[in-house]
Amino acid sequence: MTVQISQRTLEDLGFSEVLRALTQRCRTEPGRERVLARPFLDTPEQVAEALALVAEARSLSQEQFSLPLGGVVDLRIPIGHAAKGGMLEPRQLIDSAQLLFAFVRTREALDERRERVPRLMEIARRLPMLESLARRIDQCFEPDGEISDRASPELREARDRARGLHRRIKSRLDELLHDESFLPKLRENYYTIRNGRYVVPVVSNYRSEVDGIVHNASQTGQTLFMEPQAMVGLGNDLAIAQSVVAEEERKVLQELSDLLGRESDRILEGLAAVAELDEAEAVAILAADLDATTPEFAEVKDLELRLLRHPRLVLRGTEVVANDVTLTGDARALVVSGPNAGGKTVTLTGVGLCSLMLRAGLPIPVAEGSRMPLYRSVHSTVGDAQDLAQGLSTFSAHVVMLRDIIAAAGEGSLVLIDEIAADTDPREGAAIAIAVLEDLMAKGVVVLVTTHLEELKALAHMDPRFLNARVGFDSKRMAPTYRLQIGAAGQSSAIEMAARVGLPQRVCERARELSLNAGGPLSKALAAAEEERRKLYEELERARVAAKEAEALRADLEKQKQQFERERRARMMQFNEDVHAASELAANEVRELLAKLRAEQNEKALSEARLQLQQRAEEAQKRALAAKAELFQVEAPGPANLKVGAWVHHSGLGRDVEILELADGQAVVSAGGALKMRVPTSELSGSRSKKPQQAKFPERQKQEAALKKAASVAPSEVEATNFRCDVRGMRADDALKEVEAFLDGGMRSGEEAALIIHGHGTGALKQAIRDYLAASPYIRMFRPGESHEGGDGVTVVSLRA
Repeated sequence: MTVQISQRTLEDLGFSEVLRALTQRCRTEPGRERVLARPFLDTPEQVAEALALVAEARSLSQEQFSLPLGGVVDLRIPIGHAAKGGMLEPRQLIDSAQLLFAFVRTREALDERRERVPRLMEIARRLPMLESLARRIDQCFEPDGEISDRASPELREARDRARGLHRRIKSRLDELLHDESFLPKLRENYYTIRNGRYVVPVVSNYRSEVDGIVHNASQTGQTLFMEPQAMVGLGNDLAIAQSVVAEEERKVLQELSDLLGRESDRILEGLAAVAELDEAEAVAILAADLDATTPEFAEVKDLELRLLRHPRLVLRGTEVVANDVTLTGDARALVVSGPNAGGKTVTLTGVGLCSLMLRAGLPIPVAEGSRMPLYRSVHSTVGDAQDLAQGLSTFSAHVVMLRDIIAAAGEGSLVLIDEIAADTDPREGAAIAIAVLEDLMAKGVVVLVTTHLEELKALAHMDPRFLNARVGFDSKRMAPTYRLQIGAAGQSSAIEMAARVGLPQRVCERARELSLNAGGPLSKALAAAEEERRKLYEELERARVAAKEAEALRADLEKQKQQFERERRARMMQFNEDVHAASELAANEVRELLAKLRAEQNEKALSEARLQLQQRAEEAQKRALAAKAELFQVEAPGPANLKVGAWVHHSGLGRDVEILELADGQAVVSAGGALKMRVPTSELSGSRSKKPQQAKFPERQKQEAALKKAASVAPSEVEATNFRCDVRGMRADDALKEVEAFLDGGMRSGEEAALIIHGHGTGALKQAIRDYLAASPYIRMFRPGESHEGGDGVTVVSLRA
């Protein structure tokens, strides 16, 4: 099944604005081109796969991770030129090296996270690992883009010869400029270069007295730039040497171009993979900016968008009122009514744009739990369709659009019609609108329309396939609320809107007077029904407020009741404790009495007194403990559930325990571990906490705990800025010693990466350090710093493990 989306629908819904937002979040030109060509996907499986890829990229962005695509330049044309044997310019070769380094960085970064992002890693595997080629190219150029002497031994030798000839010529010219007999013939005491030859400025009057070749003259002709005859031979030798240098430089450029040409297929494939990764990351960033989610769409028939926000309004930073849009059950057409500028068209285009985004594999700005079908085609007519070129009025052009939509739409299509059949006689327009909607629904089409026609609003009361919705209007503020209410028809509020935009008050009052007598019985019946609905809604709101206040009062009374009961039982406990203290006092008195009786050898009286004392003490003790246990029951959230396995609170321990056994008012409880104890059930009350859940698979939990422990000690993402060495201002030899000691220390301490700060300067220090790093056994790879790391004035180093 091929998705069908017309160009007019794309323009009506503003899908290009979403694509532009995506391109602004891409970092590479191939990525931007891929976004602009993003297709609508045909099958649910393709949509699910695209959204899964976005979910992986979004998980990385939530970790503040960004793909290391710095240095990626669109080199498809130069690489193609190199593949045909062409020679690239130095700048193109330098960019190629940076591109190859970016391939390596990106693939390694995703490889470290391959368990969490398998789809992104599958794309990254297409990135060629050509680090050695990148190093070869990189070492052939100086930081300023000039070809380095290191590029080839032949180039170094040719340049050494040219430099030697320069020195010899300058030395001979210095001698000539100090010749007292020669100085009067010069305009000024200096030498310069003209046409690649060393010359001196000779006064034109002395032309015949100076033996040499004229290479140039001043604008006035008073000064001739002449190459002394003694310098001609050396100048010729220098010209030959420089031509040799140019030839060697050409050979280096051609060699490097040929190396890239041989790898052109892999490099171009890598650029295509970079474009896919860049696009996925851009979609993830856009989804985060929109606070978008993925609705359920597989085998879904109903439309249920929760807290829908129009994507274009969110992108523009406009404050958006989120609305629920639902079309479930037998309903196949949503009829949206309400005041002008109240948000009807926003609702219509918001649903349509989300349907396109979902078909393109993009998350949409709705809340979790939303559901949306994958529509086979989307058709729309939004705005003024007047076509002066073809002599069509607004209504005629609108009917032509309806004709085309009826012809193209079928089962599984979504149709969006703004102000259906509005620009003609209301009764005939309503008849046309109803006929069009019935024909579309007979084909299995889902339809969303906006209207002011009363006949369409009435359809929902007679045909279950139609569902009303309205955008709200605040009569106090005389302004729309932009909130969508499903199941109700809305008034147009045209007179209120006219007054709001400045129509004279006398005109508005007259319009209200006329409107009271306008319209047929249907309009008046709908108005009466709407007024009754409004009153019922107000009554419902008042009932909700009253219920909320009653619930708050009930909670307050319950709290006061518990407080009162707690105080009463506390006083009871205090009373029983007083009784217990009194019994203790009595016991002391009895003991004294017993001592006296014992002294009198009256054993019978002694036994009777001791028994009475013990009974009195035990009774007082029982009353005190019962009152104390009763107080704990009041403080508990609820009474104890006295059964084996129940989770209850023990007042003595002050903690929740589990009942293991029950017998004769006693319970064996466990508070965890091997500790068990027998306690009276009177000391048990309702639990204060939830019972801990026992693991169903303890061995699996042990394995998961072991995995988490291993993950906690795994190496974290390399942060090069935490370990650095600053050698700016040092001589090259001293700097290299400092760097070597620094890397020794890093290897001993287990550092994974480092940052060497050398600055720009003449580039000699930087090059010396990078030459050293290229040969160092400590180094796995290194690269120039990116802009946020310090640019080319620093070198980022990755140490071998």
